[in-house]
Amino acid sequence: MAFLQLIDCKTRRYDDMDRLMDRWLELTEGRRTATHSVVGRDRARSDHYVEIVEFPSYEDAMRNSGLPETNRVFEEMVALCDGMPTFTDLDVLRDEQLDKRTVRRFFDDIAVRGDLALVDELFTSDYRDHDIAKTQDTTVGSDVVKEDVAGWRAAFDFEFTLHDQVAEGDRVATRWTWRGTHHGAFMGLDATGRVGEMEGVTVFAFRGGRICEGWWTYDLLSLLRALDVVQL
Repeated sequence: MAFLQLIDCKTRRYDDMDRLMDRWLELTEGRRTATHSVVGRDRARSDHYVEIVEFPSYEDAMRNSGLPETNRVFEEMVALCDGMPTFTDLDVLRDEQLDKRTVRRFFDDIAVRGDLALVDELFTSDYRDHDIAKTQDTTVGSDVVKEDVAGWRAAFDFEFTLHDQVAEGDRVATRWTWRGTHHGAFMGLDATGRVGEMEGVTVFAFRGGRICEGWWTYDLLSLLRALDVVQL
């Protein structure tokens, strides 16, 4: 179970605190167990800071605390604070990155199940699409998504297997495998009944909770080989 530690402190020497944390990162490289750290400043009080540190488990957090560098840096941190920092230990009960959920809804509900009405809910009207299979570098508009999905569904019965998703800032990257049976016209080729498979990565950018841009990279050559379009 993931574990979070909240560190609440007051200081008028944040720049020194920031440099201290950089030093701790350097000293513990390759040995620390913390995986993610976020520092926030109270908008109502400029001397009030909260750091949220994520660990894979409580046990990992305890091992991190046991590092001699952690103890030494903590002592220096206390000297920079106006009073003793407070710590809150939290077991994570729910962890959901909402943009990841939106991307999964695209693959599951729109692409595989064909719910094209959902496109206008999940995508901006000025959505920009970059696809290696298209001659144009960029196509614009949410209707592009509807047309692309409809075209692929007319040519194949298919499914996506989503392997990994990584979210950072306003972007979500998804590594996937596509597998489909060719039952309709595709790139000038009549239905063959053949089964094809390809792997790919899609990166979606978000604006206002909706997908505003997408980059598609995938092994189209593997699919064309399976359909006997090319022989390499």
